[in-house]
Amino acid sequence: MAKLVVLLFALCVLPALAIAARPNRIPFLLQGRVYCDTCRAGFETPATTYIAGAKVKVECKDRKSLELKYSEEATTDSTGTYKMIVQEDHEDQLCDAMLVSSPQSDCSKFAPGRERARVILTRSKGIVSDIRYANTMGFMRDDIFSGCSKIMEQYQEFDN
Repeated sequence: MAKLVVLLFALCVLPALAIAARPNRIPFLLQGRVYCDTCRAGFETPATTYIAGAKVKVECKDRKSLELKYSEEATTDSTGTYKMIVQEDHEDQLCDAMLVSSPQSDCSKFAPGRERARVILTRSKGIVSDIRYANTMGFMRDDIFSGCSKIMEQYQEFDN
């Protein structure tokens, strides 16, 4: 009887423990876009342009100590889109995509509230896809683009 219990343990429990202990090796693809706020509106407008060559990074920190656990950088392509491979599952960590720099000297100030985006880089939150999308992040142009007053009129609310 004891041999049967040991045999059942070896056949059922040990493989399950081995699978559970093995880290998940399927990487995440993190992607997002970087824009220039040409109207200094604080959000994307029809006059928004996307920045090629902008540098972004993702950082993951321990939830309790805020110690940096992971960091990776990427550069945007001609459409202002960045893509980066994240190898590990960051289940108990706080991960943020954030702006680093803009190659455009006239559009290099961080747009307040649009300089970082929280990203979920774990499989334990119910997201099926391995692709993770970060909210669009932006820089502000030094001077307002001509034609912005016409664009901003579209967003004004009128009381009737």
